[in-house]
Amino acid sequence: MNTRLEDLRERICILGPSNSGKSTLANAIARRQGLTVVHLDVLYHLPNTDWQVRPADEFMALHDAAIAEERWVIDGNYSMCMPQRLLRATGLILLDISTPLSLFRYCRRTLLERERLGALRGGRDSIKWNMIYHIAAVTPKNRKRYAKIFHDVELPKVRLTSIRAINQCYQRWGLER
Repeated sequence: MNTRLEDLRERICILGPSNSGKSTLANAIARRQGLTVVHLDVLYHLPNTDWQVRPADEFMALHDAAIAEERWVIDGNYSMCMPQRLLRATGLILLDISTPLSLFRYCRRTLLERERLGALRGGRDSIKWNMIYHIAAVTPKNRKRYAKIFHDVELPKVRLTSIRAINQCYQRWGLER
């Protein structure tokens, strides 16, 4: 990886499977670069609920307001609004970790972490079968789609394919978790 953090500039999208470390990386980049961090999961779900989805028009309005800003790092996928996000982006990071690792990280996070970056305010993290299904069955198809997006997009970009590569990126860019 030869791309420097500065090459990604002031509007960075972070894509990748659930529980790949997108929110943690977004927060570290935001602190280092003085960017506003936007967690799409927080915009997509209603606060103080058990991950209840917002009405689509509300989510889109929140998303579009966030990307209209001049300096941000956004973590999350949400394909329905990815085209306009990528049009505004100045850099892209793809975390492309394996499905088994995503499942492991989901279980560890849900069972062991009381507070985490990107968590829903007032929400409860618990093991949910629909989330396990999403990670095990939907994520592998999405990984292929994200790889194609990554390949096709004409932006400065970084693809990190393992926890080791992610950790090395933190070191190279001088990021703190």
